[in-house]
Amino acid sequence: MSQSERLKEFKKSVNNKFNIYNSLFLNLPYRNIENVGMLIPLLLQHCERGLDAGQNPSEILDAFFQNYARIESEKERIDFMFKIIQYVERQVVLYDSVEDAAFPKLHEHSVSLSIRDYFQLANKNKRWDKVSQKLSTFSARIVLTAHPTQFYTPSVLNIMEKLRSLIVQNKADDIDVTLQQLGLTSLINAKKPTPLDEAKNIIHHLRHVYYDAVGDLYAYIKGNIKNEAFENHNIIKLGFWPGGDRDGNPFVTAKITKDVADELRINLMKCYYNDLKVLHKKLSFREMQEPLQELRNRLYLAMFNANKTISYNKIMEYLEVLRNILIDKYHGLYLIDLDHFIDKVKLFKTHFASLDIRQDHRVHKKVITQVLEKNGFIKEDLNELSKTKLVKILSSEELSLKAKDYKEDIVKDTIRNISQLRTLQNKNGEEGCNRYIISNSEDIYSVLFVYALFRWCGWEGDKISFDIVPLFETMKGMDASEEVMQTLFNLPFYRKHLTFRGDKQTIMLGFSDGTKDGGFVKANWSIFKTKESLSKVCNKNDIKAIFFDGRGGPPARGGGKTHRFYAAQTKDIANNEIQLTIQGQTITSTYGTKELFMHNSEQLLTAGLSNTFFGKENIIPKAQRQLIEELSELSFKKYEALKNHDLFVPYLERRSTLKFYQKANIGSRPGKRGNKQKLEFEDLRAISFVGSWSQLKQNVPGYFGIGTALKILIDKGQLRDIKKLYKEVPFFKALMLNSMMSLTKCYFELTSYMKEDEEFGDFWHILHQEYLLSKKMLLQISGSKVLMENEEVSRESIKIREQIVLPLLVIQQYALQKLGKQTDYVPLYEKIVTRSLYGNINASRNSA
Repeated sequence: MSQSERLKEFKKSVNNKFNIYNSLFLNLPYRNIENVGMLIPLLLQHCERGLDAGQNPSEILDAFFQNYARIESEKERIDFMFKIIQYVERQVVLYDSVEDAAFPKLHEHSVSLSIRDYFQLANKNKRWDKVSQKLSTFSARIVLTAHPTQFYTPSVLNIMEKLRSLIVQNKADDIDVTLQQLGLTSLINAKKPTPLDEAKNIIHHLRHVYYDAVGDLYAYIKGNIKNEAFENHNIIKLGFWPGGDRDGNPFVTAKITKDVADELRINLMKCYYNDLKVLHKKLSFREMQEPLQELRNRLYLAMFNANKTISYNKIMEYLEVLRNILIDKYHGLYLIDLDHFIDKVKLFKTHFASLDIRQDHRVHKKVITQVLEKNGFIKEDLNELSKTKLVKILSSEELSLKAKDYKEDIVKDTIRNISQLRTLQNKNGEEGCNRYIISNSEDIYSVLFVYALFRWCGWEGDKISFDIVPLFETMKGMDASEEVMQTLFNLPFYRKHLTFRGDKQTIMLGFSDGTKDGGFVKANWSIFKTKESLSKVCNKNDIKAIFFDGRGGPPARGGGKTHRFYAAQTKDIANNEIQLTIQGQTITSTYGTKELFMHNSEQLLTAGLSNTFFGKENIIPKAQRQLIEELSELSFKKYEALKNHDLFVPYLERRSTLKFYQKANIGSRPGKRGNKQKLEFEDLRAISFVGSWSQLKQNVPGYFGIGTALKILIDKGQLRDIKKLYKEVPFFKALMLNSMMSLTKCYFELTSYMKEDEEFGDFWHILHQEYLLSKKMLLQISGSKVLMENEEVSRESIKIREQIVLPLLVIQQYALQKLGKQTDYVPLYEKIVTRSLYGNINASRNSA
């Protein structure tokens, strides 16, 4: 369907419906705020006109309070702003619900290829053998994280689910009542969530969305692939970080990890029990009653007692008995239903999602240092040992670690956690927890320290049932990665470990910290090249390379339209699996409903297929690689200069919402690394770093340096070459399109008052000029008249969302201005800034 027809459908199913229900919502008669809803459209108009006229937020709101709201006292104005925030937060929830409800309708008109489309192409081109072969071995792993950009509670998610259903059915009266419920339900956490709270929130999605979605997607593929022997239950795998990711989060302890593993298994048993209960009503045949009831009883016990587990093999034993009885004695009646349930059990086994363990390399170094000091190998520093001696100790020295023998909490907990991992595998199955990821990997010791800790915590060196996964996330780490992996592959004991793990090596690459470190173009190009070089070194050593991408929501953290990147990979990048993290709001915005989950999972699978079928292989010729290299270095030089500017960190500290992220009760993890009094660039977390630029509507990490780099080369007469690069190289086009998304979400008018700021005025101009230049250059090389020209629906959605939260953004800037001056209401203005984060984050859907 053409863009114009799809946009027409969007306006009918989303825009018009939102306006109808929004008018209903704005007139809800809540106590003490009767007029607020009616004033919001007026405030929006006032903000738009004021910002266009160059007024600052204080001028805009002071005039509004005086001329329209008739509020004089500062305290009453603060109260009014809180009411506006409450309303706008709920408008965002309403818009999310309307847009999600419209997704199935809009998807009918989508131009993106689905699995169904690929099956039709395979039919037409007689390529079923290749499609079947690829899908029989291919896998997409979606790893859910709990980074602090997600805060909808289960009660709000339930309201959204109810609203979506009612909107589809056009039940106005019921929608009215549900909106009243939304208005009276708190949208924020009363206190900072624990890692267990975060895990439970995301397990809510697993149980109520992904369990059926994965099962149905698998059933569709199996039923249409024209291969009766098809049985790839790894085609969609779910991973899980809450409760396992302890990098920078002191609240994730060994006990939390154990509790989360139990929660995952127990919730899966509830899903199985409910399915079996429905199935039992159909399988009413006499000889099936005893095994059915036995299995139900075992599942029932496992649902409520963490110590009463039932193994995957035992569940399958019951199901095979039931299947045989059904075929032999009851004509296979309802066999399709039973087989669908059996497939679900094969997909999720007893773990639901694989719980990954992650920790920073520096923590392991601390643990190893204390262990070797205690055992007399060193006096105080690892540098006392030669490289050969240290490797020998790590690989062959027999030690036995006990947590109680050490004083420091982080050391004790690291030992305690690794020591309990075998128990977790015994209860949830090996796949329930079998990857240990090391952040900030830059040398061989990132892997070898963990290998040694496993050995010293009771595992045999050649029988460690864990993949040890280095995470290369800095420029230094990526530059060293090829040599690091080759050195590891040369070590006989590590090679033996890989043989035990199926001759596979998972390697994680971090987009978030990479972009923070190297800028948008250089980070993405470096990761692309790193994947090529690591694929080569793995190939050379007969190792199957599997890449795991640490992606955030927005383009600046590796997000945006991620399937474009996977479809754009060259033949030199291993294409065995697609693995990526889904973070924060992206869990609800991209995978939050069954339809969304199935569509976006299909996009990952078809991205894997597109590199093999129906079209030429992606190859980047030498001259075009050199051009990307030049752009990468030029943009990095510009970004590096900005990073090193004396006002870079102070600007974020004093003119953005950076320090308020850790005050918001969004996530359990601290807002910055370390406890230093003075904030330094390396202490900044990628999430709050990117999120703060997003709240300013400046989105600097998503484009800064691109405009300058393109202009330098265009001024050298290379415009034609760059246009050709954009047209012919999918990777480069995907990169530029994602940057255009970042630019589309910019709105420098919000902070234009800062250009008069004595301290930060010149710095603001640097940012603004690069924004204007990047926009101009990208339009020039793409031949577009507007940003996101070929994505009208996405552009319209962004426009509506930005309008909804504009009053919130102005209020946030107003509060920040007040905090920069003398005021008697510092705590209240700080609370306004913190509260305004929520609505802005959710409205952007992939802002951090």
